[in-house]
Amino acid sequence: MGQKINPLGFRLGTTQSHYSLWFAQTKNYSQGLQEDQKIRDCIKNYIQKNTRASEGIARIEIQKRIDLIQVIIYMGFPKILIENRTRGIEELQINVQKELNCVNRKLNIAITRITKPYGNPTILAEFIAGQLKNRVSFRKAMKKAIELTEQADTKGIQIQIAGRIDGKEIARIEWIREGRVPLQTIRAKIDYCGYPVRTIYGLLGIKIWIFIDEE
Repeated sequence: MGQKINPLGFRLGTTQSHYSLWFAQTKNYSQGLQEDQKIRDCIKNYIQKNTRASEGIARIEIQKRIDLIQVIIYMGFPKILIENRTRGIEELQINVQKELNCVNRKLNIAITRITKPYGNPTILAEFIAGQLKNRVSFRKAMKKAIELTEQADTKGIQIQIAGRIDGKEIARIEWIREGRVPLQTIRAKIDYCGYPVRTIYGLLGIKIWIFIDEE
């Protein structure tokens, strides 16, 4: 069961919560969904444009009210935006407002720092993606990622890379596991990320499961 459904959706309401918190009528639901995607894309594009990388964004939570849109960016390395406050957060907020063209609603963006960034699968997947783009051996990249995760006091991790690994003609799947990763247990708090990376050999898919704790 744990391999036939997204691990995050499988645990909604128990150990996981939604990244978007708002209510809309059926006829307005698709519009709100597209608005959320615009916000996330605008934030990632801004950070990538100004820092030449999108590393550090763990997740983006969006809370909507009638007259307010609250965006919380969870980052492992928030210095990217905090070092220059006048140009960082404020400019980002202006860019998102222009993208949404929201006149009657106020937009508020806040940044929350993650204490152990390499305990987050998204940040870890971006690290592995950067290594693969630099033609580092996938085995070295996975072992280094496991070493970084061990420093974050996690109970287990599983990493899977699929595609034309190391430029081989036939696509294959390689994976490595360290510790326990009970995918079929709902009470297990497991964080998951699926991350595509484009290399000179083609598109590779990275999947990471991190076992944080058990309730």
